[in-house]
Amino acid sequence: MSKLDTGKYIELFRTELYENVLPFWLEHSLDREYGGYFNCLDREGRVYDTTKHMWLQCRQVWMFSRLYNALEKRNSWLEAARSGVDFIRKYGCGSNGRVYFSLSREGRPVFIQRKIFAECFYIMALDEYSRAVGDLELKKEALALFEKVLTWKDDPAALGRPVLSGQPAVSSLAVPMIILWVADQLAEGEKDAPFKELMEKSTAEMLLHARHDKKIVLENVAPDGSLLEGCLGRLINPGHAIEAGWFLLERARKTGNHELGEAAISIIEWPFEKGWDPEHGGIFYFMDSEGAPPFQLEWFMKLWWPHCEALYALLLAWHETGDQRFADWFEQVADYAMSRFRDPVHGEWFGYLNREGNPTHTLKGGAYKGCFHVPRFLLLCIKLLEKIC
Repeated sequence: MSKLDTGKYIELFRTELYENVLPFWLEHSLDREYGGYFNCLDREGRVYDTTKHMWLQCRQVWMFSRLYNALEKRNSWLEAARSGVDFIRKYGCGSNGRVYFSLSREGRPVFIQRKIFAECFYIMALDEYSRAVGDLELKKEALALFEKVLTWKDDPAALGRPVLSGQPAVSSLAVPMIILWVADQLAEGEKDAPFKELMEKSTAEMLLHARHDKKIVLENVAPDGSLLEGCLGRLINPGHAIEAGWFLLERARKTGNHELGEAAISIIEWPFEKGWDPEHGGIFYFMDSEGAPPFQLEWFMKLWWPHCEALYALLLAWHETGDQRFADWFEQVADYAMSRFRDPVHGEWFGYLNREGNPTHTLKGGAYKGCFHVPRFLLLCIKLLEKIC
């Protein structure tokens, strides 16, 4: 295998997780009066909005539960997870099983999306926490909601999203990705996975987004994999594609599917090569596959989460292939992320940089950034690096 100083990165990432990232969330995010977590935190950890965003509440439950299950049996992590799971179960769902997108601090519904992602993270939270405490009833609750999600994802009207006459049929990469991840979570540890067929179908749908002729991964394609017209069909989200790549590579490792593994490596490689900014460094947020003006005005920004996804994906690709390019890219991203996003003064990471790599927002938590991507990549990298050593 090619060279990478694994010991250096184990120490670096463990220090970052234990001393810079988790203390920030444990100190500032726990709502000790009403339960759950404060999501909107400024640079120093002060609460600037008390709205509680359910997908972030659920992600944080999952994160602390996974840390407890996979890394260390710390009571503080389990107690943090318990605060969140009690809150989301009490206030997070409507009578029909739909999960709200946001709640007031006290738990009153504020907003609901016409998507399935809040439900999926709710399922992930219940399942991972159930493993931590051995509560089979929570597992059953998660499975029951997943059955509903599988019907809702194919019926937009059930989510309150009408299908209009001019609207093209679209396969969005995000949907099979989240379904694959949730199914894999629910089946974890079982020899004969009950969701094998579903995971194979989701995998096949994800692969339709990879265009081998142009070495790109498109965010949206037609259900049969054919191209869509306009900006919708040309949209590339490099970080999202890279995340899809490591999802697929993990699936290939579990199933021993060599052909899928090779495809997954390409799905990591292509968007990284295309998405890296050769002038200022960092990964672009959005791109147009043909170089046309992207619709997204923030396309040139550098966000924290694509770099988190790239770090684990590139490390995993290097581990699987031994290709020195992936090790070099991993170090390139690590150098950029740790020098640009990391806040050595108040902890955690900035989330939003301009193209030149300077923070545009000093928040540490908001409606879309929470206790998830940074600690997840650190945990995943630590576990893989320890395995490599």
